Amino acid sequence: MSHGFDQQQVAAARIMVVGCGALGNEVLKNLVLLGVEHIVAVDFDIVEVGNLSRSVLFSKQDADARRLKVEVIAERLKAMNPAVEVKTICGDIAYDVGLGLIRQMDVVIGCVDSRWARYCINRLCMRAGIPWVDGGIEELEGTARVFVPGKNCYACNLGPEGLKDLARRMPCSGIIRRQEQAGHAPTTSIVASVIGAVEAQEALKLVHREALERGELTSLCGKMFYYDGQHLTTKVIDFQAYDDDCAMHDRWMPIQSSELSDGQTVAEALSAVKRKFDARQATVCLENDCFVDYVVERSNDRKTQVMCPGRAVELFVERDKALRGIPLSGMYQHEYREIDESFPYQTCTLSQLGVPAHDVLHVMADGQDYYLEMVA
Repeated sequence: MSHGFDQQQVAAARIMVVGCGALGNEVLKNLVLLGVEHIVAVDFDIVEVGNLSRSVLFSKQDADARRLKVEVIAERLKAMNPAVEVKTICGDIAYDVGLGLIRQMDVVIGCVDSRWARYCINRLCMRAGIPWVDGGIEELEGTARVFVPGKNCYACNLGPEGLKDLARRMPCSGIIRRQEQAGHAPTTSIVASVIGAVEAQEALKLVHREALERGELTSLCGKMFYYDGQHLTTKVIDFQAYDDDCAMHDRWMPIQSSELSDGQTVAEALSAVKRKFDARQATVCLENDCFVDYVVERSNDRKTQVMCPGRAVELFVERDKALRGIPLSGMYQHEYREIDESFPYQTCTLSQLGVPAHDVLHVMADGQDYYLEMVA
């Protein structure tokens, strides 16, 4: 048993790790070695040769075969401890992870490489009331932070400039390539080891809530751990912000059980909502994305049917011969964010609208807001 941690609590803990790159490898390895037996791993990427210099769980054979990171992760973690239960989601944390699954977790660990991904983790965890641990690495530096609903919020800590830069993506692979081009040895494997260890440790502290309350353990909530490998210095600084007016603090509650599933059609879902609340009107709100039925080219008003979530429009345009090469700024899209009986595609399934499995739906029945957890 690791000193300070109860092995039964560790084994029973349910932990989600978002991002299976350098940091994710270290965190997942540490969790399994510490005895965690219930893990959810989320990533949409494949193993590449560039990952091998800093990812202990990947091999050249994985890169050559272009295997999914989550697939390899599950295999390697089971080899380390056959008792571990690993659920994998090959998808984007912004759209493909249901809030119902987040609610089952004790803690979420972010091992992602962009502000947008962190923002999305924070949004889900705030809605579900689940704490999360964030880690970031760049060259010889790394940071770790803890966010707990009601105490510390990632969005509140961003500031005006950070909010403007949400969509920026700074993957670790880009850092590695710049270092190699400059003739420097890649070093993110070292920083990933340090920050990954801190993240795993802070996650297990959050699992031991009673020990935290008694003061036997101290959390990084409201603080930031900073590691500087160049000068071998570390420090812990205050890093807390919680603005009561922040929209991210809108916790979804109460969440009610339902018989809804992502395989149901819009018509079936709306009927189910009306039956549940004995309502005459029902609406499903698409909170994280929109549904696009067509795009129109600005230059000639030509309409092209799309029928996909908003996040998939760019990919559709790239694959469509007639649209390929036209920038998204050269067209506008017709979208839906509220789905009711006037929605013209009643036979579309919730999944086709972009709703992930085991999500929590924000619905309205006769104008009243409700939150319904879909069946797993």
